[in-house]
Amino acid sequence: MSNPPLLSLVLTVVEALATLAFALSGLLEAARKRLDAVGVCLVAGLAAFGGGTLRDVLLDRRPFFWVAHSEWLWALLALCAGAMFFLRARHFAPTERAMQWPDALGLGLFSASGTQLALGQDLPGIVAVLMGVITATFGGVLRDIVCNEIPTALRDHRPYAICAFIGGWALVIAHHLGVPPSLGLVIGAAVATGLRVLALVTGFTLPRWSSGHD
Repeated sequence: MSNPPLLSLVLTVVEALATLAFALSGLLEAARKRLDAVGVCLVAGLAAFGGGTLRDVLLDRRPFFWVAHSEWLWALLALCAGAMFFLRARHFAPTERAMQWPDALGLGLFSASGTQLALGQDLPGIVAVLMGVITATFGGVLRDIVCNEIPTALRDHRPYAICAFIGGWALVIAHHLGVPPSLGLVIGAAVATGLRVLALVTGFTLPRWSSGHD
């Protein structure tokens, strides 16, 4: 099913911003781990394209989103080169907290775009929302695994995947209420990103697993 021109434009913008946001999070994480230039580009690419690629495989979308927009690959390489030069020139020391802000933005944007694309194929709401969660989290999982970290989506007791889940449902509800799809996309992204930022600012955490002997 083809999307209206305005929705297609908003989807493209959202996916581009999400890709750059996650690429930046991967770049900062790779720099924090002191990887070389190839490692930085690889980690940034996995973070930027991992979730969307898995989504496209599951939705049987061809070509993959980064193949259809090959200019994003050049943007990724330019971002990596420019950021590495800036970090060296400014003697900036990347921290895990610095990585969390672009990660939060990418989380919201990708959760909304993944959910919207699934709704565009007339999939049930729960399937569409889970597709958004996969899109929003899988790139970060790959980033963290390659950097020898337990994925943030699993170890960070502050809400992460849950934020993407709630943002996806906000989009689904907007869809069923007849809200224009492009506006619903923005609402879903804003809800997911806003909740994640709120969790980071307040330090709110979810209950953690306890064996009863802690």
